[in-house]
Amino acid sequence: MDEQEVALIVGAGNGLSASLARTFSDRGMKIALAARNTEKLTDIAVETDAKLFCCDATNLEQVNNLFSTVVTELGTPNVVVFNASARVRGAITEINPDDVKEALLITSYGGFLVGQAAAKLMVPKNRGTICFTGASAGVKGFPMSATFAMGKFGLRGLAQSMARELHPQNIHVVHVVVDGGIRSAEKNRMETQEDDPDKWLDPDAIASTYWHLHTQHRSSWSWEIEVRPWVENF
Repeated sequence: MDEQEVALIVGAGNGLSASLARTFSDRGMKIALAARNTEKLTDIAVETDAKLFCCDATNLEQVNNLFSTVVTELGTPNVVVFNASARVRGAITEINPDDVKEALLITSYGGFLVGQAAAKLMVPKNRGTICFTGASAGVKGFPMSATFAMGKFGLRGLAQSMARELHPQNIHVVHVVVDGGIRSAEKNRMETQEDDPDKWLDPDAIASTYWHLHTQHRSSWSWEIEVRPWVENF
């Protein structure tokens, strides 16, 4: 019997991360969810039998402790997903530099720490999947959103570099560009009859793409993929 696989989702919340947890759990994987605040994850943890871990992805010691504990309690992760991000909206002449620095640490530096920790475990085993959740801002910078653009462009560069380095070592690294807004319970409540329900990405559909990426045959690995509603403009 094959060993049960382990999925670790860092920067977990109740949107896409919850859908990822359900998707991976439904396919027989053990689930680890990590976030600064784990209280919000209680329901999805019960639903997927996930273990919860408090972790600040910008803190090297906490990230290393997270991976060490997950290995001890669940096993070496077969899939690691980095979902953490932060943004500071506002005019370039007005946004607070300290807030920008903190956001960049979360979105880019946190991705580096998590990606490095995952690679250190996966390379010796010669297997594994590392996914970075990107956004429209990682391929096109929008006005009033310099911080998010910097963070997501940095994350995309990290993913591309890691893919070129680690694919030949049988570690699948993928950058997933989520090009559009993700449907949530809150958005469902906010919608009116005039709203187009097709404008939101279904988080369960996105999660199925992550599963496909994890199970892709290595003869045709993707390093980047964009997901967007069919009505979204390019």
